[in-house]
Amino acid sequence: MSESCTKPDERWLTLMNETSAWFDSPAGQQLLDQERRVIGQELSRCFGSYLVHYGPFANAAIEPQKIKRSVRLGPPLAGVEIVCEEQSWPIGEHAADVVVVQHGLDFSLSPHALLREAARSVRPGGHLLIVGVNPWSVWGASRLLSRRALRHARCIRPTRVGDWLNLLGFALEKRRFGCYCPPLSSGQWQARLSPLEIAGEQMKLPTGGFYLLVARKLMVGLRPLRQSRRERMGQLLPMPVAKVSRRDAEQ
Repeated sequence: MSESCTKPDERWLTLMNETSAWFDSPAGQQLLDQERRVIGQELSRCFGSYLVHYGPFANAAIEPQKIKRSVRLGPPLAGVEIVCEEQSWPIGEHAADVVVVQHGLDFSLSPHALLREAARSVRPGGHLLIVGVNPWSVWGASRLLSRRALRHARCIRPTRVGDWLNLLGFALEKRRFGCYCPPLSSGQWQARLSPLEIAGEQMKLPTGGFYLLVARKLMVGLRPLRQSRRERMGQLLPMPVAKVSRRDAEQ
């Protein structure tokens, strides 16, 4: 195999390293902390043997209580167990009960290819969780002024991601938002503005810094069989018979 086929894309590696460095910042940790809590709440309703977690950051593993094994895959960062590029996951089709793509679509060279890989990996009836930066939030607007990796965030609208999921054979079950506090570097200010989180979640405002989509993969080949229609049998009617005269019969 040629070297060009085995060597990772340098642009992708640079983007992943810059993105991981931003998530290590106080603002990035603020976002991940709020997401970890919401993701945990949704995963508490999921069962199965395998969970696959993809995210462009280090040391943020998900440990669901009701799923036996959790595997991190993605770029070569701390905490990633299976290193792979975004559009070539080395796992089988329908191998995972749950797949979590956390900011993978935001920081990606090809969001469609990444989403197809994630969708392919989910078993029929399994769940796919997508977490992204909400473009209609202070976090989404702040990327325009950022000098770090956040400026590269695509911030794809959750409604658009929902349309992509529908085309890939998923049914959207839930949409949630979180992290209503603006990106802050001071832990004291985060504590002072913590009531914003409570108010935002209670009112279910669509202005949180991140969105979470929970989608279920539709079952394949389980369409209800169309029952054969039984035609109603009508009454037997006497058919007209031509009269034969005796003279014709004797000839």
